[in-house]
Amino acid sequence: MAAYDTLYVVVTGAGTARRVPALLPALTSLATQTLVLMTENSRAILSPRELALVPGNHRLVESYFDAVILPRPPEGVVLVAPCGFNSLNKLAHGIADSLPLSVVAEAVGRRTPVIVAISVNAPLWRHPQAQQSAATLRGWGCAVVDPVQDGAGLTMAPDAVLLDAVRPYLRSGGLARSGADGAG
Repeated sequence: MAAYDTLYVVVTGAGTARRVPALLPALTSLATQTLVLMTENSRAILSPRELALVPGNHRLVESYFDAVILPRPPEGVVLVAPCGFNSLNKLAHGIADSLPLSVVAEAVGRRTPVIVAISVNAPLWRHPQAQQSAATLRGWGCAVVDPVQDGAGLTMAPDAVLLDAVRPYLRSGGLARSGADGAG
């Protein structure tokens, strides 16, 4: 399995986007370079400034003209967390109408690791299109992390689950893990 230095964190407009500032330092510790991209809908929940102020080695990418992704985004691991209903269905239909979704679509086409952490409520998770979209992404080789029960509702999986999902694909995270368990 290939190991990567770059981690993309794509934040969509699910309410659990509020968890990203707390998750980001742990994610940045796993990668040499962490690039954060926000969908337009995520900005109604979380401000780019909030993410920019999070300590750690990460960069907020807001434009197709950002030098770090020119002439083409570097290969890396893509974590879509949270992935709301709208973005889930766009990804499964190949709709790349924004920079964050374009980065995900390109990673799917390159067959580099894509982890999609779904964050929807129970009625949206029962919606036939959500189930079909999750199955489509799995069929394309994406790792899909289903929402989990939290009290009376569903939420995005715990941060530890997301970290475990990306760690094996990252050079520093993978090496740390391999050293810990004796595998190589």
